[in-house]
Amino acid sequence: MLTQREAADACGASRTTIRRRREAGELPGVVLDDERGWLIPVEDLLAGFRLSASAPPDQAGPEEAPAGAGQTDVPGDAAELRAELERLRHEHELALTQEQHVRALAEAEVRHLKEPGGTRGAHR
Repeated sequence: MLTQREAADACGASRTTIRRRREAGELPGVVLDDERGWLIPVEDLLAGFRLSASAPPDQAGPEEAPAGAGQTDVPGDAAELRAELERLRHEHELALTQEQHVRALAEAEVRHLKEPGGTRGAHR
Protein backbone atom coordinates (compact mmCIF):
# COMPACT_ATOMS: atom_id res chain seq x y z
CA MET A 1 0.00 0.00 0.00
CA LEU A 2 1.35 3.39 -1.00
CA THR A 3 0.52 6.85 0.28
CA GLN A 4 -0.88 9.32 -2.24
CA ARG A 5 2.56 10.96 -2.49
CA GLU A 6 4.31 7.61 -3.07
CA ALA A 7 1.69 6.63 -5.65
CA ALA A 8 2.10 9.94 -7.47
CA ASP A 9 5.89 9.60 -7.51
CA ALA A 10 5.74 5.99 -8.70
CA CYS A 11 3.33 6.82 -11.52
CA GLY A 12 4.89 10.10 -12.59
CA ALA A 13 1.64 11.89 -11.77
CA SER A 14 0.72 14.69 -9.39
CA ARG A 15 -0.81 14.09 -5.99
CA THR A 16 -3.84 16.00 -7.27
CA THR A 17 -4.29 13.44 -10.06
CA ILE A 18 -4.13 10.57 -7.57
CA ARG A 19 -6.56 12.38 -5.23
CA ARG A 20 -9.02 13.01 -8.09
CA ARG A 21 -8.89 9.35 -9.13
CA ARG A 22 -9.47 8.30 -5.51
CA GLU A 23 -12.41 10.70 -5.13
CA ALA A 24 -13.88 9.50 -8.45
CA GLY A 25 -13.84 5.90 -7.19
CA GLU A 26 -11.24 4.78 -9.75
CA LEU A 27 -9.05 3.29 -7.00
CA PRO A 28 -11.51 0.97 -5.23
CA GLY A 29 -9.08 -0.57 -2.73
CA VAL A 30 -8.02 2.66 -0.98
CA VAL A 31 -8.18 2.77 2.81
CA LEU A 32 -7.79 5.66 5.24
CA ASP A 33 -5.03 5.10 7.79
CA ASP A 34 -5.01 7.31 10.90
CA GLU A 35 -1.25 7.79 10.73
CA ARG A 36 -0.37 7.70 7.01
CA GLY A 37 -3.53 9.05 5.40
CA TRP A 38 -5.00 7.47 2.28
CA LEU A 39 -3.27 4.22 1.29
CA ILE A 40 -3.57 2.95 -2.26
CA PRO A 41 -2.99 -0.68 -3.29
CA VAL A 42 -0.34 -1.13 -5.99
CA GLU A 43 -2.79 -3.33 -7.90
CA ASP A 44 -5.26 -0.41 -8.17
CA LEU A 45 -2.52 1.79 -9.63
CA LEU A 46 -1.47 -0.86 -12.13
CA ALA A 47 -5.06 -1.45 -13.23
CA GLY A 48 -5.86 2.26 -13.43
CA PHE A 49 -2.79 3.26 -15.36
CA ARG A 50 -3.02 0.30 -17.70
CA LEU A 51 -6.49 1.46 -18.69
CA SER A 52 -5.48 5.07 -19.24
CA ALA A 53 -2.33 4.07 -21.12
CA SER A 54 -4.45 2.50 -23.87
CA ALA A 55 -6.50 5.65 -24.39
CA PRO A 56 -5.82 7.40 -27.70
CA PRO A 57 -3.79 10.63 -27.53
CA ASP A 58 -5.60 13.96 -27.64
CA GLN A 59 -5.53 15.70 -31.00
CA ALA A 60 -3.70 19.03 -30.84
CA GLY A 61 -5.44 21.95 -32.45
CA PRO A 62 -3.58 24.23 -34.89
CA GLU A 63 -2.45 26.57 -32.10
CA GLU A 64 -1.91 23.96 -29.40
CA ALA A 65 1.40 22.36 -28.55
CA PRO A 66 1.60 18.65 -29.32
CA ALA A 67 0.76 16.30 -26.46
CA GLY A 68 3.74 15.80 -24.20
CA ALA A 69 5.50 19.00 -25.24
CA GLY A 70 7.48 20.46 -22.37
CA GLN A 71 7.21 17.31 -20.25
CA THR A 72 10.38 15.69 -18.97
CA ASP A 73 11.09 12.37 -17.32
CA VAL A 74 7.58 11.00 -17.87
CA PRO A 75 7.77 7.21 -17.62
CA GLY A 76 6.17 5.78 -20.72
CA ASP A 77 6.87 2.13 -20.16
CA ALA A 78 4.51 -0.05 -18.11
CA ALA A 79 7.41 -2.33 -17.14
CA GLU A 80 9.25 0.67 -15.70
CA LEU A 81 6.18 1.60 -13.65
CA ARG A 82 5.80 -1.96 -12.40
CA ALA A 83 9.47 -2.09 -11.38
CA GLU A 84 9.19 1.20 -9.50
CA LEU A 85 6.01 0.07 -7.75
CA GLU A 86 7.65 -3.22 -6.80
CA ARG A 87 10.63 -1.32 -5.38
CA LEU A 88 8.29 0.88 -3.32
CA ARG A 89 6.37 -2.18 -2.15
CA HIS A 90 9.63 -3.77 -0.98
CA GLU A 91 10.69 -0.59 0.84
CA HIS A 92 7.28 -0.46 2.52
CA GLU A 93 7.54 -4.09 3.64
CA LEU A 94 11.00 -3.41 5.08
CA ALA A 95 9.70 -0.38 6.97
CA LEU A 96 6.81 -2.43 8.40
CA THR A 97 9.18 -5.19 9.47
CA GLN A 98 11.45 -2.67 11.15
CA GLU A 99 8.47 -1.06 12.91
CA GLN A 100 7.30 -4.46 14.19
CA HIS A 101 10.80 -5.23 15.48
CA VAL A 102 11.07 -1.90 17.29
CA ARG A 103 7.61 -2.41 18.79
CA ALA A 104 8.57 -5.91 20.01
CA LEU A 105 11.74 -4.53 21.62
CA ALA A 106 9.77 -1.77 23.34
CA GLU A 107 7.19 -4.25 24.64
CA ALA A 108 9.97 -6.50 25.98
CA GLU A 109 11.52 -3.51 27.75
CA VAL A 110 8.16 -2.62 29.32
CA ARG A 111 7.70 -6.20 30.55
CA HIS A 112 11.22 -6.17 31.99
CA LEU A 113 10.62 -2.89 33.80
CA LYS A 114 7.35 -4.19 35.27
CA GLU A 115 9.06 -7.24 36.78
CA PRO A 116 9.82 -7.04 40.50
CA GLY A 117 13.23 -5.44 40.82
CA GLY A 118 13.35 -4.75 37.10
CA THR A 119 15.25 -1.54 36.59
CA ARG A 120 16.93 -0.13 33.57
CA GLY A 121 20.58 -1.06 33.43
CA ALA A 122 20.38 -3.61 36.27
CA HIS A 123 22.23 -6.86 35.66
CA ARG A 124 20.91 -10.15 36.98
